[in-house]
Amino acid sequence: MKLRISRDARPQATLLLTAAAVSIILWFIPFAELLTYPFRLFVTFIHEGGHALAALLTGNSVASLSIATNASGETYTSQGGIISQILVSSAGYVGAMTYGALLLVLIRRSVAARVVLIGSAGLILTLTLIYGFFKPVFAGVALSGIPFTLLAGILLSLGLVAVAKFANGRVATFFVSFLAVQCILNALLDLKTVFFLSTPFAASVPTDAMNMSNATGIPALFWTVTWITISVGILWATMRLYMAKKEPQLEPYLPIAEIPELSTSSRIRV
Repeated sequence: MKLRISRDARPQATLLLTAAAVSIILWFIPFAELLTYPFRLFVTFIHEGGHALAALLTGNSVASLSIATNASGETYTSQGGIISQILVSSAGYVGAMTYGALLLVLIRRSVAARVVLIGSAGLILTLTLIYGFFKPVFAGVALSGIPFTLLAGILLSLGLVAVAKFANGRVATFFVSFLAVQCILNALLDLKTVFFLSTPFAASVPTDAMNMSNATGIPALFWTVTWITISVGILWATMRLYMAKKEPQLEPYLPIAEIPELSTSSRIRV
């Protein structure tokens, strides 16, 4: 089935393609990773936040969430049953893809970019203060990760608020588009890395897929392929929604008032 971009989606689609092109071009520019480093940290916060949210939704507790200078992250949660472990481990990569897809949907639905940016800032700040600072301090877990997690989370939150406050509408919308593209691309790139690390020929490296393998006895490669399939499915569904024509707003039914018959005396004579 062919995908056609509806006329009303073309301006937003152009903005999205521009953001994607800029992201790809930056891959080939030396030291451009310095420019994308904050976005990489943002995606890591979303990834680890996915683990934390899934743990809370399955009745577990979150002891800490930390971000490292190399943009890797760790989230310590209580260990529930097999179903809980599957959901928590899967929520990282799938969560990053889902968040990127959510940003695209919000853009398509004409939600103000400033609202999206402030909401994202609030999410990062909440994860930082509760699970990156207060919880690990009281639990005594991953204390070494607190300084950088706190610094990165606060700076990212301030940066998002600054863009929302000082950028004009078009720049803010492009920034949200770029943020969405970064979430999606980084999720796919991370899944590619985990895929190769999950093959029998790779060295044993701790990953979410390896954790799932240890918990279920099912090879890590199976879990990686499953997450890739789900993520690509989310992206496909989002792009179909993004390019589809918006449904027209329905007007309330207004009955036609009966027109009284003109009396003989009031009829217009020619």
